[in-house]
Amino acid sequence: MAQQIHSHAVVWIDNLMAKIFFIGLTGVGATTVRARKALAIGACGVNDDPTFLVRVGGTLSSCTDLLIIGPETERTKLLDFLRTNRLDLTLHVETSNPLTDREVVALGRKRFRLD
Repeated sequence: MAQQIHSHAVVWIDNLMAKIFFIGLTGVGATTVRARKALAIGACGVNDDPTFLVRVGGTLSSCTDLLIIGPETERTKLLDFLRTNRLDLTLHVETSNPLTDREVVALGRKRFRLD
């Protein structure tokens, strides 16, 4: 069976992963993109994964309407990346407390009026 492509998606993103939910009238598809962390040489912390936002953006290639939720810093980084690299994408951003996957999908259905 061929995978359905939906033009609406919700991304819940933090510094470790992006959960992406593709939402349509006929169903929901989900995938996760994980950040790769590597210890910085001579530093106490970890560096950001320079490919993380690129990989998230690539996963959204079929999307035309996107809602971004999650902690402010990561939301803003993804928003700025997509504004630069995906001019065709309609972007929505909302603040959100941590949500279950079902709550994320419900929020997306409400935003995109797919109830």
